[in-house]
Amino acid sequence: MRQPRLLSRLFPRNHCRGLQQHAVSNDLKSPPPKAKQWDPWKSPFTWVVAFIPIFTFGLGTWQVRRLSWKNDVVRQAEQELEKEPIVLPDHIDLASLSPYRQIVTQGSWLHVYSLFLGPRKYGSTNGYHLLTPLARKSPTSPQASTILVNRGFVSDVTALAVEMDASRFSQRLGEDGIIEIRGMISPPFVPSLFTPENNPEKGEWIWTDIPALVERSGGQDEDVQGVLVDVTFEGGPGDASALIGGGKPVGRHPSVVFRNQHASYALTW
Repeated sequence: MRQPRLLSRLFPRNHCRGLQQHAVSNDLKSPPPKAKQWDPWKSPFTWVVAFIPIFTFGLGTWQVRRLSWKNDVVRQAEQELEKEPIVLPDHIDLASLSPYRQIVTQGSWLHVYSLFLGPRKYGSTNGYHLLTPLARKSPTSPQASTILVNRGFVSDVTALAVEMDASRFSQRLGEDGIIEIRGMISPPFVPSLFTPENNPEKGEWIWTDIPALVERSGGQDEDVQGVLVDVTFEGGPGDASALIGGGKPVGRHPSVVFRNQHASYALTW
């Protein structure tokens, strides 16, 4: 096909052919486009992996500090337990009492306010802890307050028998009149997210909610203070079995019990 004269004058055939060849040669010489390179520092995965050892190091350090704190708490509790028992005053200064401090006091059981805390286990025996207020008023101590006393473990058989015949509570589970008890200040119980709620309306007590137990035990009418004492028992397994079999409560062993797994947690992290 022939070019128009005007175009042929402006763009001779040889000149057009040269331009086409030059464009083709430039296309052949130009390098192919580069593929995008992966920059690891711009990847969220890299930052997550880099953060893991920092995070675990921080957790391990925190657990080591918690271990040191828990060891101090255990040491202080053991020191309190080794002290000679004190006689509780008529009105108790709660701030002056430390957990595990051994005490001696006298009073009479208020059986009408007794309750079972649990369920609990003693070895392989199922049962409950028996909690009874102790009224400490007497002719010689007319201003003495009432305290809460965890008298120890009783079998579920005993608990069921008492519930079916509450009128014989004192004959089955306790002495009447003035008695002396030896025990220690109970460490506070801190419920976790998984601790079941108490149900006082149904008589179901799982854990020692001190303010609720004070009200349940007579409150101001009975001059009850929020002091919980665990009766201690230093007999052997045979003595404990005899008491349980006879329907009597067995107190706790005077020892410091703490759940302390911070060392294993620190090694894990």
